Amino acid sequence: MNNNNFRKSGLAIAMVGAMSVSAGANAAIEVYNEDGTSFSVDGYFNAFYVNRDDKLNDTRNSDVKMGFLPNTIGFNFSKEMGDLTLGGRSSFWSTINDSLQSPTDTAIDVRQLYATVDGSFGQVLIGKDFGLYARSNIFLDEILMGFGSPGAATGVSFGNIRTGYPYPNPSAQITYRTPDMGGLKVAAGIFEPANTTPGAESEQSEPRFEAEVTYSADLNGLALTGWVNGRHQSSENATTEVDSQGLGYGLKASVAGLSLTASGFTSEGDVPVLLTDAALTSEEDADGYLLQGSYILGANRLVLSYGETDSDQGDFETENTSVAVFHSVNSNFKLVAEYNMFEQTTKSTGADAAEFDTLALGAVITF
Repeated sequence: MNNNNFRKSGLAIAMVGAMSVSAGANAAIEVYNEDGTSFSVDGYFNAFYVNRDDKLNDTRNSDVKMGFLPNTIGFNFSKEMGDLTLGGRSSFWSTINDSLQSPTDTAIDVRQLYATVDGSFGQVLIGKDFGLYARSNIFLDEILMGFGSPGAATGVSFGNIRTGYPYPNPSAQITYRTPDMGGLKVAAGIFEPANTTPGAESEQSEPRFEAEVTYSADLNGLALTGWVNGRHQSSENATTEVDSQGLGYGLKASVAGLSLTASGFTSEGDVPVLLTDAALTSEEDADGYLLQGSYILGANRLVLSYGETDSDQGDFETENTSVAVFHSVNSNFKLVAEYNMFEQTTKSTGADAAEFDTLALGAVITF
């Protein structure tokens, strides 16, 4: 995948979900905070040495590239107005892998550009942000700040997209979130629909609908988080109608440094990688799951991850196994060592389509 395709397709997953899932960022630097008005900046920077063994083609590539998340800078705004708090976020996601392929063409992608209104009723978000379908599946991925399954030989990696969950497309949306109701949170919104039936008389007469329900509880030191999310949309033209729908779910349990996570999804007429304006010829099925365990030992977090996706829609079966160590030098600086084994098979023929073993050694800096 070249850098132009990276920019246009959006397959380069860009998510500082570990850092900011709303207008505020956990690791943001506060620039201004007076009279109920605040402004902060957050950033995410990473680079990996990657050695990829292509077993089907008997080739080996070495690269210096990004991991699962591109480099990012975000700006956060907040102003108290009586009983309401008005907020906003704009974030810019950029590749570092343009120095040889296209020296002066840096791909910059705006994944978030939205405003929020918060009050006792909850929150309303208007603008562009990540979707709700598969949101917690990917935001709670233990290797979010690592590498995961490979993408192209250069560019961003794919993490566990296509090997356990689809991508929650950043989309224009109007979304409502409830207040925290004893650990229960609900989000629902209308989104710009994808044109999956281009051609004569193509139309999407209704918006795309997405929602997510999450619940968190602490049971005598056992922290539990569960979620269910979904998506539905319809698109039709003069000859074809495609109903796209998906359901995601998961459960994470943590106690005394040990975390276990199981998540999955199932869909019909919905691409299990990235939903875009592109023709779909059927409403065939796809499903996948991701199993992960992690253990914190001092400054180190050890991770074991396995995921699969089976797609009739895309005519593929994939699986990826990851073993990773995240070492915290301090709260803003992490070192990462990760080994991944990825396989893809074409379902209709049973032929091996890809098989990669990847060693990734990197550093991540956040603020």
